[in-house]
Amino acid sequence: MEPTPYLHVDLDAFYASVEQLHNPDLRGKPIAVGGGVVLAASYEARSFGVSAPMPIRRARELCPRLIVVPGEFRRYGPLSEKVFDICRDFTPLIEQISIDEAFLDVAGSVHLFGPAEKIAKEIKERVCDEIGLVVSIGVARTKFLAKIASATSKPDGLLHVPPDHELTFLHALPTRAMWGVGPKTERVLADLGIETVGDIATTERQLLQRHFGLGSGAHLYDLAWNRDPRRVATTHRARSISSQSAFGRGGRDPELRRTVLFDLADRVSRRLRKKSWAARTVGIRMRFDDMTAITRRTTLAAPIATGPALAAIAGHLVERAVVEVSDGRDISLLAISTSGFIESPHLQLEFPIDPQVADIERTGSYRERSLHELDTALDEIRERYGGEAVVRAGRRLGPRGVPEEFRSLATKD
Repeated sequence: MEPTPYLHVDLDAFYASVEQLHNPDLRGKPIAVGGGVVLAASYEARSFGVSAPMPIRRARELCPRLIVVPGEFRRYGPLSEKVFDICRDFTPLIEQISIDEAFLDVAGSVHLFGPAEKIAKEIKERVCDEIGLVVSIGVARTKFLAKIASATSKPDGLLHVPPDHELTFLHALPTRAMWGVGPKTERVLADLGIETVGDIATTERQLLQRHFGLGSGAHLYDLAWNRDPRRVATTHRARSISSQSAFGRGGRDPELRRTVLFDLADRVSRRLRKKSWAARTVGIRMRFDDMTAITRRTTLAAPIATGPALAAIAGHLVERAVVEVSDGRDISLLAISTSGFIESPHLQLEFPIDPQVADIERTGSYRERSLHELDTALDEIRERYGGEAVVRAGRRLGPRGVPEEFRSLATKD
């Protein structure tokens, strides 16, 4: 029988739990972290139907006794580090996929600490006793199943799925329990009469591929049989950095599109500069109101790492796509992605300017270098005084936006 070496450690209602830990008066009460929208909700609030990213007004209608706290973002990172430092006492093989969850490979640790389930129990106890937070942990033979197990056991749970019971457990779950199956995919599966993971497993692979594409269809089929060859990646380089924003109304308004793109470009460029990277490939994704989506990308002669340059390139791609394929449809989502990273790219000027990108402000131009110096100075101000302490005039502002500190914590490259 194969061992179950993978743990998925997931902090329960992390942001709300941290606020309750910091302020004992909030414990056991329905609270939401946020301002105009709910960024996180405690389990007490979730029992009323409160969830992110619900407007606060709607959350108060569902839960009149809801307590809304703005959140102190500087608390979250250090507490997350303490939790995963405890995990490192049991194994060095940790893949942190967000501020509040990680995969652990404990195959090499069982001879020291006992079976994987015993290790998981000790981690839970230590996180509770030493930090005061609650984690749910899934234990399984694959990363995919370990994550499903932790989600199924929430809150404050520990679920071990032995290899000889994994398909019995997995096939009884609804399709939405699968990692990567969102509302749209769930609806398509339901239209095909597929309600459970077991239904996926007994569906012909070719049928899934016809509806979801060759790669995605095959991936769904393999996961339904718990075929997941991925290992814990302790070190990896991000292949892309991206950000997206959904529209309420007004996706046909060019001015609103430019404002949204400027906001997205500012977020992505800040993350690039934080890593001392610049990107040579810039892409955009547009989703329309009929739920269809298109992507466009371009590779530049010189890398970029500033918001204005990134916004200009993305804007060019978006407006060209609007003319070519929108056919009058409203845009419901925009995203900017970057890849093809280069380290320390701002060392020298480039000449001559490639005529193919003559209208793009490149890293190699005097203007782009000046913009990079300006953005770096803005980064330092934001690091010291907060993400919204100073912004460019093109950025969107308003109480309904998600604070940049929260975005940077919650987003992984």
